[in-house]
Parts: sequence; C-alpha cells; structure tokens
Amino acid sequence: MKIGIISDSHDNLATIKKFTDYCRREKIKTVIHCGDVAERETLKALVKNLDAEILLSLGNADHDHRLTGTTDQANGARIFRGFGTAEIGGLKIGFVHYRETALKFLENGQFDYVFYGHSHKPWMENVNGCILANPGNLAGLLYKATFATLETAARKLDLKIIDRL
Repeated sequence: MKIGIISDSHDNLATIKKFTDYCRREKIKTVIHCGDVAERETLKALVKNLDAEILLSLGNADHDHRLTGTTDQANGARIFRGFGTAEIGGLKIGFVHYRETALKFLENGQFDYVFYGHSHKPWMENVNGCILANPGNLAGLLYKATFATLETAARKLDLKIIDRL
C-alpha cells in the first residue's frame, strides 16, 4: 500500500491539483496532511479530487474556525487538533504540524514513522529507530513544492518534487 504525505499546502490549488492527479494515477488511498491547509475550501478541493481517506493535523495557518476542534469527521477528512495517529499497512504512524511536538512522541518508541510540517523544508532522519520526516511543502513557499510517499510493505519513503511529475 502506498500513502501520500503532504504539509503546508497553503491554498495553492495548482500544486494541490498536481498532487491529487498523482494520487489518482498511483491509486493512493490514504493521505496524511501535516497541517496548514489554510481555508476550508482548500480542504473541500482535496476531498473532491482524491479517492482517499484524508487525515489532517491542524497547523498554525488553519485559521478557519470550522476546521478547529477535537478529532472529528468533517468534509470527508479526519481532523486532529494536535497529534494524530493511525495504523496503516501494519505501520504505526504519527503526524503533527510542529517538529517540537513530533519529537516528544518519539521518546516511547511506539511509532515506526512520525511526520511533521511547518518549516516547509523536506527532512528525514532516524531517531531511536523511528523515521522522523517532513514532506516539505505543497505550496512551493521558500522551497520547491514537494510531498512524500510511503510504500508500507517495503517501508520505502520517497520525496516527490511537483515540478518533476
């Protein structure tokens, strides 16, 4: 199973479209968003253009009051106010917007992967046997527009650059 990991889409509908087109071609059925969708309309566009479950951890730019609250099902996405968790393809995965928060969840060793966003910079490291990774930013702000994919069976994490799709 292949999942998509994104962060910091910041209402950039052009790059979101390229990402959703990729997901449909690759038959990605789960997408993790590490925050900063920004507006509810952008979340609706993601839901409309994906045939996938969306797991969203809210970020600092998710100021639309209708996106806030506790874990819930809204607009076809599961929304987490802070740290989100999921078991996908036998892997224990955590996701959040801030690296500092992600680091706190690495201490007990319960996750295989923890994803975060906010810095817009793609990053990956092994911390105590857990892969800590930032998929970069889908908006293309400060750095090229990027996202990550994870093939769960092979445990293969790849960075994708939107301009090269």
